[in-house]
Amino acid sequence: MQLNADFSQRAVIHAATLDWTPSPMPGVSRRMLDRIGNEVARATSIVRYDPGSAFSAHTHEGGEEFLVLDGVFQDEAGDFPTGSYVRNPPTSSHTPSSEPGCTILVKLRQFDPDDRTHVRIDAGKMPSIRPASRPDVALTPLFADERETVAIEDWDAGASIAEENPGGMEIFVLSGSFEESGERFSQHSWLRLPPGAPLSATVGADGARVWVKTGHLADIAIGA
Repeated sequence: MQLNADFSQRAVIHAATLDWTPSPMPGVSRRMLDRIGNEVARATSIVRYDPGSAFSAHTHEGGEEFLVLDGVFQDEAGDFPTGSYVRNPPTSSHTPSSEPGCTILVKLRQFDPDDRTHVRIDAGKMPSIRPASRPDVALTPLFADERETVAIEDWDAGASIAEENPGGMEIFVLSGSFEESGERFSQHSWLRLPPGAPLSATVGADGARVWVKTGHLADIAIGA
């Protein structure tokens, strides 16, 4: 399966308009954003766990990165409430579940193969900063290395957000809205811009809280 697999192109999905697609595990469903492969795939998805559901034990050969959008995600490492950001590097394994139910934004098989860094952050307990160069943005850093940067950003209402984009960018709306290229992005909308395509967005009247990942597409083969 290939979905939004040409990384040279702008990609958009307004996920809240999609039906949930059942996964192989009962009670676990998903909305796909991009994908290369079948059940073992390089993938970006929104995954929903019904209350009391679980996924079988598995190893992440290519790594797993996720943000808890609502509810509580659970595995052997503990409970991860709404706002938790987790990176499980290549060769890590776990048995995910959710007794109360949860929804996560998850990216699979997109790590440097040599990465062994575990990250577990409750973003709700992290202080935000306002960079001097970006006065309309409150930034909560989640992860950064030589390859990529990940953060939650709060954009002020009515702000104009203009960013260069040398290494590619993904934006996922957690709340609020913005407009880009004449298109409105609201909760659970996803935008991927290829390397070299700058971001020019106008924030809605209620502001916008977004998950942003940059730099990670610079080494992706065009049309892979």
